[in-house]
Amino acid sequence: MVVAVQYISKEESDDAEAARHGVTGILAVQGAFAEHAAVLDRLGAPWRLLRAAEDFDDSIDRVILPGGESTTQGKLLRSTGLFEPIAAHIGAGKPVFGTCAGMILLARKLDNDPNVYFGALDAVVRRNAYGRQLGSFETTADFGAPGDPERIEGFPLVFIRGPYVVSVGPEARVETEVDGHPVALRQGNIIATAFHPELTDDTRIHELFLGL
Repeated sequence: MVVAVQYISKEESDDAEAARHGVTGILAVQGAFAEHAAVLDRLGAPWRLLRAAEDFDDSIDRVILPGGESTTQGKLLRSTGLFEPIAAHIGAGKPVFGTCAGMILLARKLDNDPNVYFGALDAVVRRNAYGRQLGSFETTADFGAPGDPERIEGFPLVFIRGPYVVSVGPEARVETEVDGHPVALRQGNIIATAFHPELTDDTRIHELFLGL
């Protein structure tokens, strides 16, 4: 998916300013936040980029943590003051969608990095494992368990130096596997993927997230 030039300077959707609730906050300190914004525009869902603590107001009821460089994002989350409101949002059980680096930020433990960020997702994750071991690649798989009414079949998966799920605890559920290995997890209102749904023209996982 090619993102229009307008997203370089666009800070929120056209209807976000008037919305009192239902706005998706997209972490925008670094990474592929514009691509998520473009998907939400296609779905007619209001959104706002989160660059500083004051961007996170009462209208935001869900959050996207995009792909990018997790260490940089982690530092900027602290320096911008965004870590605390997003952590409170996650702690309250509100919807959050982490892609690639976002999965790293959500994991309860990283096996090749002493840092722990939000620590909300019951999984151990390895940073950049797909980049170093397998390289970036694309494939197709189903999202969700067989028989699940929300199951998404034949979703295109785009991996770019994605995290590797080392282990999954009992609180999280594996939603997608590639070659028998987990690449998408769900835990309550948390969705986390090692791949990039926002880099495809398929909006079904974003639609699932908006329905949480």
